[in-house]
Amino acid sequence: GEPGAGKSSMALILANAITGKGGVALFNTAEESLFQTAMTAERLRLKKGFPCGNTQDVGLIIEKAREMQAANPDKQFFLIVDSLQCLFDPKYGANYTGGSASAVRCLEEITNFCKETNAIAIVINQVNKSGTMAGSNKLKHMVDSMMHLSVERKDPDLAGCRVLQTIKNRFGGCGHVYFMQLNKRGFRTVAKVSAN
Repeated sequence: GEPGAGKSSMALILANAITGKGGVALFNTAEESLFQTAMTAERLRLKKGFPCGNTQDVGLIIEKAREMQAANPDKQFFLIVDSLQCLFDPKYGANYTGGSASAVRCLEEITNFCKETNAIAIVINQVNKSGTMAGSNKLKHMVDSMMHLSVERKDPDLAGCRVLQTIKNRFGGCGHVYFMQLNKRGFRTVAKVSAN
């Protein structure tokens, strides 16, 4: 999604909801500080609690995820990463952050972890200046679902609303569009368009 659309807020709300429903969620922010993340969680009044990491090293993220999963073997585990462009793979050196090849390698590490352990990963990806997904098209093929979050700027009745679109979904419907208002407490759906 695009900058300022509310990707981090949505991911934090999701982590809180997962915890509230009995799952286990690890939220790793490689983009913002833990202080910034805590301020957002406080603004959103998130009360369920979930662990937050603050590393760019995809190896350390997966190591922590394995520890948490092992400690909670009977619960569904979710790994939420904000964002892919800020990660590096230690196998290729700490100075190799960013770039299309780095993003592909990091997402490969995350998807391999999920395939091995049945974990679910939610990975935030940035957009380029034209508003389309940043990075290699290979990223699209590596994931089961892809959603895009943007800010409505054309329709005067919905201006400022966040637009969440389902672009790809291997296991369900696609083409759904949600228009949501974002305020200091989170999102509220104001309209929905479905392809079905």
